[in-house]
Amino acid sequence: MNIVAIIQARMGSTRLPCKTLLSLHGAPVIDWVVHRTRLAKKLHQVVVATSTETNNDPLAYHLHRTGTAVFRGSEQDVLGRFYEAATQAKATHVVRICADNPLIWGPEIDALIEAYLARQEQGCDYAYNHIPRGNEYPDGLGAELVSYALLERLHKEATLPAHREHCLSYIWDNKEQFAMHTFSPADKALHRPDVRLDMDTQEDYRRLATMPLTQAMPPHEIIALYDNWR
Repeated sequence: MNIVAIIQARMGSTRLPCKTLLSLHGAPVIDWVVHRTRLAKKLHQVVVATSTETNNDPLAYHLHRTGTAVFRGSEQDVLGRFYEAATQAKATHVVRICADNPLIWGPEIDALIEAYLARQEQGCDYAYNHIPRGNEYPDGLGAELVSYALLERLHKEATLPAHREHCLSYIWDNKEQFAMHTFSPADKALHRPDVRLDMDTQEDYRRLATMPLTQAMPPHEIIALYDNWR
């Protein structure tokens, strides 16, 4: 088994340009994502998948300089980029992570992997804990998980531009075809579906930049801080 985390990243966000390299308490946001992802003990590799567009050159340069594996592919065909990155990494299973989740937490990625593997006898195509949909997770602590075989199927079957751009949206738009699974955090202090910890907008960035966060801070401490900074 080779479980590979692929962090989807780019510089060209319209709502928050260059967000992956914005400084968050002295380190680029992408470094937060990579560091906190690597706290997961059940991952075998971590790869950042960005595009070949020249505006992503500074991001790729920074990642190479810091020793982080980088794959570069299509800007528009994100599903294709994701599939090619997984193929190059020889993944058996793929954990999809968005680079706008600087507070993602490795132990919650491990919980996702455990939940997915535990459901194999009953059947599980896709597991997630990155959004509060059917669970009690805050937005931005977790990830999504599929097998490489399913990712290959999606790559072949998904033809609509929206499904190529939004990597695993084909699953959500065809839920009747897939066995989907989610769950709530073991720590009840994390049962906060009202909390958004991702970084999509200038306001999100302002909040995270003013909160006294550290890269090693566990999520229950972050949520306690969040309640005082809303």
